[in-house]
This record gives sequence, structure tokens and C-alpha cells, in this order.
Amino acid sequence: METVVLNDRKARLIGIPLLSLMIPLISHSDVFLAGDVNGIFHWLSTCFLNTFLLWEGNRYIFIKSRQFFPQYNQTTQRLVYQTIASISYTLLTTIIVDYFFCNQLLGWEERTPFLIGFRISLIPTLVVTLIYESVFFFQAWQQNVKKTESLARENVQSQLEALKNQLDPHFLFNSMNTLAALIDDENAPAQKYLDQLSDVYRYVLVSREKSTVTLEEEMAFLDAYIYLNKTRFRENLMVEAQVDEAAYQKQVAPLSLQMLLENAIKHNIISKENPLTIKILQENNYLSVANNLQEKKTFEKSTKVGLQNIINRYRLLTDQQVEIHKSEWNFTVRIPLLP
Repeated sequence: METVVLNDRKARLIGIPLLSLMIPLISHSDVFLAGDVNGIFHWLSTCFLNTFLLWEGNRYIFIKSRQFFPQYNQTTQRLVYQTIASISYTLLTTIIVDYFFCNQLLGWEERTPFLIGFRISLIPTLVVTLIYESVFFFQAWQQNVKKTESLARENVQSQLEALKNQLDPHFLFNSMNTLAALIDDENAPAQKYLDQLSDVYRYVLVSREKSTVTLEEEMAFLDAYIYLNKTRFRENLMVEAQVDEAAYQKQVAPLSLQMLLENAIKHNIISKENPLTIKILQENNYLSVANNLQEKKTFEKSTKVGLQNIINRYRLLTDQQVEIHKSEWNFTVRIPLLP
């Protein structure tokens, strides 16, 4: 359950005494104008106790509501729960303060009509609720802005990592078209390889402006990327995918699967004696990319920028964590499938 921390000490120290003074001054001004000391003490003490209990109680209800319904799409449920709990608590507090404090402890014989006391008690309840809700939505708006900015930076970093040696796109595509024209029509493998390379590059350019893409788009791109690598490694590289058709409409971070395959290919031995097998499996609302672990003894030291980039992007997109599991024989990364 999410821990909710409220930095509201000053608001409570100022707000409770202020409301405790303002409410009796407005609702019982005649007592203050008449200089009735007993009446003034009664209403000030009663309103202070009432305001204190209502502020602290509704603050607690607000915190629990945030913990039970932390997601933005649960706002309606949270507000319904919070409203019912706050009104019920206000009613109970009014009964306790009026009967036990006013009548039993202070011996106040004049009974305030029940509904009037309850309606007056709704004032601090409403004030407290508005204060905390306003602060909560403002903070949520700030966090959303920060997440959007951070996600944009992560996407730029992802594109720079994937395309750090990128040439001007128009120049590259024109060069590919020229190369395609130079390849003999009978050389079908070369033509297909060039087509797949064009598809890979086109997808990278198109997806760099997006926060998420459908799994169907990512898998189609991945097919082209796998083809390029299988042309290089032949049967020494095997990639298997088992994904339910319904999952293809889920969302993933663009290029996330490509980065995971690239890492597996980059850091593992791939040979006839030691073929590399990569499996892409759907596991409920997660997609796992697993490979048999046969790390190269000598290779360029990994900066783990690609994997960290995926973790950072998903941290901005969802509360679900990217999971990494490494054993003696396998390396697995599980990324969430987003709605």
C-alpha cells in the first residue's frame, strides 16, 4: 500500500485555531457582542474541540482514501468513499461533542438543535476537504508535468542510443533506393535484406515521437530486426515468440523489445556450438524476453544504458516495475503490457 506523506503542519497549526475562532464569531456573534463570558468560553472551546477532531479525522480519512485508491482512474471511487466516510465521521463527532462535552462536561443546559450543529460542523469538514483535495490535485498536476518532461527526455535518449550513428534520413533512404536499383533483380535475398533494413530504420524514425506503441507494431518491427540478425547469424540465432492475439492491442514503450534483443545478441556468444535462443513470452500482463546465458568473456564493457532507459521509461508510464532475473543459465527481463 502506498505511503502518503502530508507536509501540512503549518496549515494545521494555523487553520485549526483560525476556524475555531471564525465559526463562533460568525454563527454566535450576539454572544460576543453581549460580552457573555460563559457563552464565549463555551462556544470557543466547543468549536476548537469540534474543529480539531474534524480536521484530524478528515485528514486521516483523506490519507486512507489515497492509499486505498491511489490511481488517477480511481478518482471517482476515492471521492465517493471519502465523502461517505467524512459525512459519517462528522455526524458522529457532532453527537459526541454536543452530548458528552457540552452537556455532560460543561453542563450546558441550552441544547443546540441537532441539525444546526451538524450543518455548522460541515463547515470545517468542507474546508479541510477542499484544502487537501486542492493540494493533492495541484501536486498530481505537477508530477504529471514532470513525468511528461522526463518521458520526453528518456525518449530522446533512447533514440540517440539507437541512432547515435544516424545519417540524415532523406540521404539514407535515397542511398537505399539507389542501392536497391544496383542490386540484380535475381538477387532476391539482397533485395529482401535491404527492404527489411528500410523497415527497421523507418520504424525507428516514426516511433521516436511516441511514448507508447501497440505490441502489434513493435512485433512487426521486431520481425524485420530479427530477419537482419538471422541473416548474419543463420541458425545460430533462434527467436521464439508466444503471444496471445488479444495482447497485440496492448501498449509497450517503443524499441523496448529491440533493445532487449540487441543486449542479448551483443553480450552472449553466438556460434554453431553455442546457439543463442531468445524467447518472447506473454505472462498475464507482462511480456518476458529470456535468453540462455553464455556471456562473452571479452567484450566491450556494458554501460547498461539501454536497459536503464527501459526501466526509466516504464517508471514514468506505469507503477508496474520492469523485472530483471538472472540465474546461472538464463537472463530474463519482464516488461509490463500497458492498457
